[in-house]
Amino acid sequence: MAAELQQTRYRVSGMDCASCASKIDKAVRRLEGVGDVAVSVAAGTMTVAHEKALTPAAIIRQVKNLGYGIGEVSRGVRGTGNAAAPTDGENPNHHSHAHEHAGDEAWWRTPKAVLTLTCGLAFAIAYLAGVAFPAFESWAFLLALAVGLVPIARRAAAAARYGSPFSIEMLMTIAAVGAVIIGATEEAAAVVLLFLIGEMLEGVAAGRARKNIQGLTDLVPKTALLVRDGETVAVAADGLAVGSIILVRPGDRVAADGVIAEGAGEVDEAPVTGESVPKRKSVGDTVFAGTINASGVLRIKVTAAASDNTIARVVRLVEEAQEAKAPTERFIDRFSRYYTPGVLVFAALTAILPPLLFAEPWNDWIYKGLAILLIGCPCALVISTPAAIAAGMSAGARRGLLMKGGAVLENLGRVTAVALDKTGTITMGKPEVTDVIAIGRAERDILSLAASLEQGSSHPLAMAILQEAKARKAPRPPAFDAEAIPGEGIAGSVGGERVFLGSPLAAGRRTQICENVSTKITVLNDAGKTVSVLLAGNTVAGLIAMRDEPRPDAASGLRALRGRGVLIMMLTGDNRRTGDAVATSLGIRSRSELLPQDKQQAVRDLQAEGHFVAKVGDGINDAPALAAADIGIAMGGGTDVALETADAAVLHGRVQDIPDMIALSRSAMRNIHQNIAIALGLKAVFLVTTLLGVTGLWPAILADTGATVLVTANAMRLLGWRPQ
Repeated sequence: MAAELQQTRYRVSGMDCASCASKIDKAVRRLEGVGDVAVSVAAGTMTVAHEKALTPAAIIRQVKNLGYGIGEVSRGVRGTGNAAAPTDGENPNHHSHAHEHAGDEAWWRTPKAVLTLTCGLAFAIAYLAGVAFPAFESWAFLLALAVGLVPIARRAAAAARYGSPFSIEMLMTIAAVGAVIIGATEEAAAVVLLFLIGEMLEGVAAGRARKNIQGLTDLVPKTALLVRDGETVAVAADGLAVGSIILVRPGDRVAADGVIAEGAGEVDEAPVTGESVPKRKSVGDTVFAGTINASGVLRIKVTAAASDNTIARVVRLVEEAQEAKAPTERFIDRFSRYYTPGVLVFAALTAILPPLLFAEPWNDWIYKGLAILLIGCPCALVISTPAAIAAGMSAGARRGLLMKGGAVLENLGRVTAVALDKTGTITMGKPEVTDVIAIGRAERDILSLAASLEQGSSHPLAMAILQEAKARKAPRPPAFDAEAIPGEGIAGSVGGERVFLGSPLAAGRRTQICENVSTKITVLNDAGKTVSVLLAGNTVAGLIAMRDEPRPDAASGLRALRGRGVLIMMLTGDNRRTGDAVATSLGIRSRSELLPQDKQQAVRDLQAEGHFVAKVGDGINDAPALAAADIGIAMGGGTDVALETADAAVLHGRVQDIPDMIALSRSAMRNIHQNIAIALGLKAVFLVTTLLGVTGLWPAILADTGATVLVTANAMRLLGWRPQ
């Protein structure tokens, strides 16, 4: 029987590129008891699944040996996110603590920046010393070289010891030592300085990417006004308990996720969802932590702890997603395993074969071989994909477009068909009761029985019935043995009587519906209304009709999907007439009266036709179809089951978000292809010029550093992505 794995999450500082992540990954995997490792450069995190016998202290020590700072963030059984007390992971060389966000430190105060500036100063002093005392020039540059090369060589040795012998640091060390041997000490010092500058720039770019998403946490105020015994008390926002009542004044940020208990006003959700127009909120409406109360005094009942509010979930989701490698990233990683040793072999052959076979000058060809080592550094290539993925996911998260991993971001651009749920996805999900038709009983009794069954339900149709019952002051006696029947309705006992509320189709399976009632149902359906049939015993007691209007952006969002060549189909459990009425008004195909398994089959039918399918939904009924689809997308206001099953989520639940998500994916893939072309193209050009003797060590390292900077800068462009 396999041992139960402990899952521990860490913050790692000093990790600025994919090469760093690879070294850490390999080193930690060498520890006995490690099951899996996921490292995210973008988030500055590492998650390790390990046996309980392997202590976090051993993992921390292994990472510190590589020269990185590390601190424990959370701990729990694999598959859970149980928080644990943070451990101090301070490293004197990296100034990292578990409670700090990676990238919080000013870039000029980071260890890499300090080392680069020190090396630059040593290089400048060596140059001046060489001018003043030419006889000591080589010794001065050798000392300047040592300032930068010794730390690099130490990192190279540590990486080799823990499973990464072909690291960028090892290539740099070999090239620098070789240059000294052939008398190119000044060039070696310059090359090391340029390498350190490139690393520093990588760190700055990585820090910016991290701060872009982690900056969301700064949106939540540090304090909140807690209402206690009729008075307000300022308390720490992260200590608010679920069920607490907080006061939010006009202009204040909301300190926690919650439901408005008293008051009404305009709430600006742009900081969280990207929605530019403030929303009118009143009693019973949901509000997010970090949003701004634009008007009115609100009393809000807290529904989620600080660690589980919307912003915290977004940040956690993005960070965890960034730990999962995209297909292109995995390919590049596999490629680099052979690429770097291949560069070493090619550089060695370049240095050795011409002198041996053609009596060429040894120093010239050794020099060219060393230049090829520098040209072949895989930094730009390795970072080309993860940098773009991280920037794309961060840009999406900033606008309420959440994707659970780089693979999702990549694959969204391949979508050729989208299947959307109706209620709560295409429509507002807030239907209102339009008709209550009593058959043998009073209307108030019909509402009373229906509301009794629906107590505690969050389904949009249930909420409409409960609201109407409240408005008509219909009593709600307790329901016993209440049971939700997926795709059909709900059944239970009220006042000793067995009651069922559900679709006409489901009701027809339980009893005979007379022609007169069927006609009334047809008329209501033709008007675009959803009809629920109430059965008391085996008799039809009444009908409740509701209507749910399409979202304001539904038509434009669906047009945008069609404009991108995507097939659209609406899948609904509602009756055919209602489904067709909504679909016809929007100009899309539809399939109605579907059970959860039918929606799943509809997705598989589209896949059988050769489509790459995205399924969009918000309810429990959608979970099987979300899982079956190539990409499952949950609407932001959906159930936890839908959110957990889906591959992606749109926080503010607009139809327009779906084509925007596809557009973001395609932009990210274009960016990745550009980055790969830049990385390989520059190397190819400088490889040829080096072999021809046109360029040497300086241009070689500039090619590598320049390619890394260009690739990173191009990826960072995605941070500014805006929906069209």
